[in-house]
Amino acid sequence: MSLKIRMARAGTKKRPFYHIVVADSRYPRDGRFIERLGYFNPLLPKDNKERLKFDAEKVKAWLAKGAQPSDRIMRFLDAEGIRKREPRNNPEKAVPRKERKARAEAAKAGGAAAAA
Repeated sequence: MSLKIRMARAGTKKRPFYHIVVADSRYPRDGRFIERLGYFNPLLPKDNKERLKFDAEKVKAWLAKGAQPSDRIMRFLDAEGIRKREPRNNPEKAVPRKERKARAEAAKAGGAAAAA
C-alpha cells in the first residue's frame, strides 16, 4: 500500500478549500482517506496564520511510516522545517518558444557539423 500525504478539495465552486490528508495513492483525490492532518485555505492572504494549519507531529509520524508528500505538501513541510525540499530549476521555460526552437535547431546543426 503506497501512502500519500496530499490535499483533498473541499469548498464550493470558485471557493477552494483543501484538507490535508493521508490516503492510499490508488484512492481518488476527494475520496476515501485514512486520516485528516490539517487544512489549507488559498483564499486567505499569505501572511494570515489561518491560511495553513496542520498537525506537525502527525505528519512526522506518517512520514516515518513511509508516506510520501505531494509537491505542494512538500513546500509546506519545507516552510515548517520538517523536511528539506530540493529547489527546481527549469530555465528553458522562461525562454519564448520560438527562441527555444531556434536554439534546438542550432544545437542540432552544430552537432551535425561537429560529427562531420
